[in-house]
Formats: sequence, C-alpha cells, structure tokens
Amino acid sequence: MKVTVLGCGTSSGVPRIGNDWGACDPDDARNARTRSSILFESAGKKLLIDCGPDMRCQLLANTVDRIDGVVITHDHADHCHGIDDLRQIAQMNRDQVPLFARAKVLAALQRRFGYMTKGTALYPAVLTTHDIGEGMEWGNAAIRFVDQPHGSIQSLGLRFDEDGKSLGYAIDFHDMTDDMLAMYQGVDVLIADCLRRRPHPTHAHLEAVLDWAAQLKVGQLYLSHLDNSMDYAKLAEELPAWAAPAHDGLEIGFA
Repeated sequence: MKVTVLGCGTSSGVPRIGNDWGACDPDDARNARTRSSILFESAGKKLLIDCGPDMRCQLLANTVDRIDGVVITHDHADHCHGIDDLRQIAQMNRDQVPLFARAKVLAALQRRFGYMTKGTALYPAVLTTHDIGEGMEWGNAAIRFVDQPHGSIQSLGLRFDEDGKSLGYAIDFHDMTDDMLAMYQGVDVLIADCLRRRPHPTHAHLEAVLDWAAQLKVGQLYLSHLDNSMDYAKLAEELPAWAAPAHDGLEIGFA
C-alpha cells in the first residue's frame, strides 16, 4: 500500500490569504500547505480521503488521473467543498464515483450538493453515496473507522492494514478516546492532526500529540493540519527521531 499526503494545512492553508506566512519561512517549499487530504492506494485502487477546496490543484500537482472512491471524514468546508470537481473524476472514470461517509455527513452533503447525487437536466449524477459502518475492504487492505471528538461534532478516523503493515489517519480531533487508543495502537505510521503548539478547543496540539503517539507506540508519526505558526524546519529540529512534520506531496510506502 502507498499513501500520498496531498495537503497538510489547516482550514486557511499556508500562507493565509494576504500572503500571511506567520512564523513559516516562505522560502521553504515545505511550508506551503493546502487543505488536509490524503490519497490511499492498494492493488491499483485509489481512495481519496477528503475533497477540500484545493482538491483540483492537489490532483494536478501529484499527476493523479483516477480516483476510485472518496471518504469524507466530516462536512466542514475545508474537507468537502471541492466536491464539485468530482464531476471531472466521474467523466474520466465513465462512471459515478462512490462516496463513503457517516449518515449525518451524507445528509449534510445532500442538502448542500444534492445535484451531485440527483443529477440535473444538463448533467448526470456524479456520486453514489454509501453509509459506512465499522470497516471496509479496499484493494488488498482492510480499513477500519473510529469516531473522533472534534469540538461539538465528530470526525472520522481511519486505520489501514495490509500484509502486516498499518497506517492510522487521525485528522481533526482534540482528544484521544479509548476507542481511538485501541484502534491506533501500534500502527507503523500515524498521520495526526497537530494544529499548533498551544491547546485548541477543536484540534490537537503538539505536546498532546507527541504524548499520545508515545503511548500508542507508533513507529513513525507525521504531523498534519498545521497552521502558519508551525515552521517546517524549526518543528523538525525539536521533534524526536520517530516524528516529523508532514508536507504536501509526501509519499509514504510500505515495503
């Protein structure tokens, strides 16, 4: 299996509008961050996790020409408001795109983007929607899901397992529940939400993420959903050997 970090930025991206790089060095390309998303691949099947407003640019930058399915972790704009660009994916596939999410998320997307599933007089329906349960198979991988506290709502966390290797993707959460601890325990790689150094009411912060990752005994931790206070080079210097910031375009393989 293979994972590509398409975007590792927070909802405003880095830089923010106004060319606001904050504490990030604008000369370091790793500090340029689009909204958080990953592409998971197994046995030739490509699964997109979240389709934020930067999706088109992310797919072009990574020369992605096919998506076989999409998982939406929650219905916040920075994770789903690129959904209209799935029309081009459906055209390339010559088929509707399967979209997987919790029932509440599907209902919210239906209210806002109903034309994507119903079609119009000019355009056919683009998506087929699927209410996910505890897990699913994708290519040769098994995927499990867990609900995560994200302020007043819940986001979806994922664990991928294939041939004895494992990956956790824990984006947009602010606390680690017992169910999350059980699911992410001992993963080879964990990509985790880490907005900033200071605590935040809806997102994880640096000290907490490092403590949780140590408790989970993860092999390698990558920090994602980073805001413009998190300069890549400075952050990398202070992290333990088993942790690193993610960056847009990062590819993670599992030999």
